[in-house]
Amino acid sequence: LMQNAELIDDEDIPLTDSAIVFGPASPSFDSMDGRTKVASGSATSLMMDAGVLPDIVVTDLDGRIEDQIEASRKGAVTFIHAHGDNSQAIMDHAKDFAGPVVLTTQSHPDNVIRNYGGFTDGDRAVCTMLALGVSEVELRGFDFTAPVRKDGTDMAVKMKKLQWAQRIIGRFGSRVRL
Repeated sequence: LMQNAELIDDEDIPLTDSAIVFGPASPSFDSMDGRTKVASGSATSLMMDAGVLPDIVVTDLDGRIEDQIEASRKGAVTFIHAHGDNSQAIMDHAKDFAGPVVLTTQSHPDNVIRNYGGFTDGDRAVCTMLALGVSEVELRGFDFTAPVRKDGTDMAVKMKKLQWAQRIIGRFGSRVRL
């Protein structure tokens, strides 16, 4: 399944003390000041289009997967999340990732698959960074009240997911800034 990727351990993930998690409505990629740059899902395409390589990609393999694969090939650590709705995408695309990979789940972790917490790519990115020891996270391009529309997305369901994401992120208090 992961024949071309290098599965890595937590301690091998290059991080700084502070991270910026970019969301699907990120307006710009300036003032990053040496912080870890994290693309949540579809923000990977925005970053790659702007000529910015994320350090980390957190994805459940939707959006423009080819950009996520390209970021992986250029060295981004990719956290690929498995859930009940994306098993076919994992079977189709996991083999294409060539960089360092961490496999995640919302279920019980084992010695290969990890569970850092989170529900959507964005809040999962926040949970992952904090679980790995980053002391603070800045969010850019997130709007929990007006989500970015994607083809085939039920906006009522998306709003419920974003409400959960906001609740999860809110539990971290001052460690996460909008």
